[in-house]
Amino acid sequence: MNTPRKNSTTRQLYLGALLIMLAVVFVLGCSNKAGAQQVPAERPPANVAGQWVIYTKGDDGKTGTHYVDLVQNGSTLTGHFKGPLVSGGIEGTVNVRHIVFRTKTRNVLTFRGMIDGNTMEGNFGIHGQHGTWEGRRPD
Repeated sequence: MNTPRKNSTTRQLYLGALLIMLAVVFVLGCSNKAGAQQVPAERPPANVAGQWVIYTKGDDGKTGTHYVDLVQNGSTLTGHFKGPLVSGGIEGTVNVRHIVFRTKTRNVLTFRGMIDGNTMEGNFGIHGQHGTWEGRRPD
């Protein structure tokens, strides 16, 4: 048979254990919130909106000059492409400083590269042929 004093001690032990568990949950919750605040925010995409002149050099040595007008909505790109042999729409994306865009033409050109302010450069491809490109935004 339990005495009143024994029940009181047992209750105090349970209450103490419960308070310790709540304190641990509180501390862990606070440390997770603090950790979440320390995670850096995702960097926004570079601004590439506007008119660009693109200079290409194929692996075969042929060079070309193309004109691109980019419209940017967040990380999504649309716009217009005009080259010596083809013109049409553009679709693509920007991820921080990395750009990918494709012409919406019969012979699709795909451009991939890195953005640095008013310049960008990278590689392009069409029908299994590749080359390098450099873009400049006129002042």
